[in-house]
Amino acid sequence: MTAPSATWVSRLLLTRFRSYAEASLETGPEPVVLAGPNGAGKTNILEAVSLLSPGRGLRGATYREMEREGDAPGWAVAARLAGRHGQTDVGTGTTAEARDRRQLRIDGTPATNADLLSVVNVLWLTPAMDRLFVEGASNRRKFFDRMVLALYPDHAGHVARYEAAMRERGRLLAEGRADPAWLSALERKMAEHGVAAAAARRDALGALQRLIAVDGQDPFPKAVLALEGEVEARLDTAKALDVEEWLAEALAQRRAADQLSGRAGCGIHRTDLVVTHAAKAMPAGRCSTGEQKALLIGLVLAQTRLVAELTGRWPLLLLDEVAAHLDAGRRGGLFDILMSMGVQAWMTGTDADVFVGLKGRAQLWTIEAGKPTRLAF
Repeated sequence: MTAPSATWVSRLLLTRFRSYAEASLETGPEPVVLAGPNGAGKTNILEAVSLLSPGRGLRGATYREMEREGDAPGWAVAARLAGRHGQTDVGTGTTAEARDRRQLRIDGTPATNADLLSVVNVLWLTPAMDRLFVEGASNRRKFFDRMVLALYPDHAGHVARYEAAMRERGRLLAEGRADPAWLSALERKMAEHGVAAAAARRDALGALQRLIAVDGQDPFPKAVLALEGEVEARLDTAKALDVEEWLAEALAQRRAADQLSGRAGCGIHRTDLVVTHAAKAMPAGRCSTGEQKALLIGLVLAQTRLVAELTGRWPLLLLDEVAAHLDAGRRGGLFDILMSMGVQAWMTGTDADVFVGLKGRAQLWTIEAGKPTRLAF
C-alpha cells in the first residue's frame, strides 16, 4: 500500500477577511504555529484555512460575519496547495453583489464542493468543542456528520435534503394543511436521504473504530464509539430499502403526534454519538475535563489517519488553542504524532514557549495588530 502523500498550504492570501485588510503567509509542509495575544487574529487565519472545505468553516459563521468591519463588502481567501501531484490554486470568497453566497474556484475555474474535496480535506478541533460530551445530542451529531463528510462528499447533501423535507413537513402539519399526497412525498424524501445519511454514518463509525482499536501508540485514551438512533440500528439487520419503507411508514403514522409536538418524533435528526472511555468503561460525559479533551484529540487523530487511508493524502489539520490544555507528556506525544504523520497542522497559542517541543521542526509566526510575521524557531 502506497503511503499517503503530504498536502500543504504553501501560500495563503487574505483580503478583507475578518481582522485582515490584507495578509500573506508563505509556508512549508511542516506544522505551522501561530502565536500571539488574545484577539490578535490567530483563529481568523485558521478559519480562513477551514474555508478550503465545504460549509461555513470552523466557526460556522455567516459569510457577512467574515467581512472586515468598516471595509468594503465581500472578502476573499486564496491558497496555493502543494503536494505530490504539483500545485493547485484554490480561491473562495464573496462579492458586494452576492454577500451571502461564496464562490469557489480551483485553478481559476468555477468549482463545486465535490471538486474541492477531490484536492484537499480540512479537519479541525476548536475550544468550542470542549463541552461536546456534556452538551446535547445535536452538537455531537453535527460534529460526527462533519467527520463523515470528510469521507463521503455527498453526505452533507443527504443531510440537507432530509432536513429541508422535515422542515416543510413540519410547516404543513403546523398549518393544518395535511394533504396526504404532499406529506407522503416529503416523508419519502426524508426516508430516502435519511437512510443514505445513516448508512454513511455507520460506515464511517466502523472505520474510525477500527483505526482506534489497532493503534496502541497514542498517548490519548481509546474511545468506544456507538450511534444511538433508530434508523442506524435498523440498518444492522435490514436492507436499506426496507429501512426506507419503515421510516416513511413510521413518519406517516406519527403525523397527528408530530403536529401536536411540533417536531418529527423519529428519524436521523434524533441520533446521538455515544463515546466511552475504553480503559475506564466510563461515558465520556462523566470523565474529567482533561480526559474529555484527550478523547476528542484521539478522535480527530483517528479521523486524520482514516482520511489519509481513503484518499491517499494527508488532510490539513487545524488545532486551535490545543497545546496549552495538555500536560507535558501528552503535548509532546501530540507533536511527535503530527511529525510522524507528515501532516501540515496549523496550531494557535498565546505563548510560543508551549510549542518548544516543535523547535526546529515547525514554522513559527507571531500575530500582532493584524500582521503575521515569521520568526526563526
